Amino acid sequence: MGLIFDSFWRAVAYCLHPRVIALSVLPLLLMVALSFALGYFFWEPAVAAVAAWLQNYELVGVFLNWLDQVGAGAFRTVFAPLLVLVVATPGIVFLTLLLVALTMTPQMVALVAQRRFAALERKRGGSLIASVFWSLGSTLLALVVMVLTMPLWLVPPLVLLLPPLIWGWLTYRVFAFDALADHASKDERTGLIKTHRGPLLVMGVVTGFLGAAPSLIWASGAMFIVAAPLLVPLAIWIYTLVFAFASLWFAHYLLAALERLRAVPAPVRPASDATPTMASKVLTQDVEDVWPKAAPGSAPSLPGPSSPPPSP
Repeated sequence: MGLIFDSFWRAVAYCLHPRVIALSVLPLLLMVALSFALGYFFWEPAVAAVAAWLQNYELVGVFLNWLDQVGAGAFRTVFAPLLVLVVATPGIVFLTLLLVALTMTPQMVALVAQRRFAALERKRGGSLIASVFWSLGSTLLALVVMVLTMPLWLVPPLVLLLPPLIWGWLTYRVFAFDALADHASKDERTGLIKTHRGPLLVMGVVTGFLGAAPSLIWASGAMFIVAAPLLVPLAIWIYTLVFAFASLWFAHYLLAALERLRAVPAPVRPASDATPTMASKVLTQDVEDVWPKAAPGSAPSLPGPSSPPPSP
């Protein structure tokens, strides 16, 4: 736990580093540009499709009529756009995480290593291609789980628990691999992730709940849906900062754990019983001096009293 908290505060401090702030601009600009492009081409068709889909469900109609009766009829006009934003949120989160992992994490790991672990040997157990495939595979698996659990989002407590847990698991998978890709060997990386799986999962889940902060922005969007063009970039900026912090947190934790692992002396391998020692060599030589080796195929002769010479 001490290593978790130490790495946490170091990551918070590093988030204020000018280099980290500059690195966060690129994924932010890319995600904002992509969001506006998708919104320009697909926002109105998506809202119209969701509104038509909602009209086919009697339960939704009863809910909207109840809103009219309690004086919240204005919510009817923003219900479909808000639902589109909620459904699009997982895609925004996953894309932001991937962009941070690809564009920011290698640079931030190098920054942490340069400032704290300059003497740590780089064994390069993971390549960039392996990192990309690992991140994409983990993201696809998380997306499948997210889609399968979406019906459970209708239960109020689960909608606040399931997405952060899934994002936390994905954060742990991606950033733990990237933090060790350059410095650890494959065996070291596998061993460290297995040994520290519990703390790493805790760090990932904490990051997932921090990433749920933009949900408060969507709550504001229910009343001020016209501000969505401003709220979406703000949410993306929060996601970028959260995942940048998570990347630094995992880098500080795992590089420190790797340094501790290498500082532990390797266990001395006990001498094998088949390996002759100096004492056994001396004893063998003494026996051979007393009892010489017999010729092949003949029985060894035992030392005894000398025979008398034959009589003439």
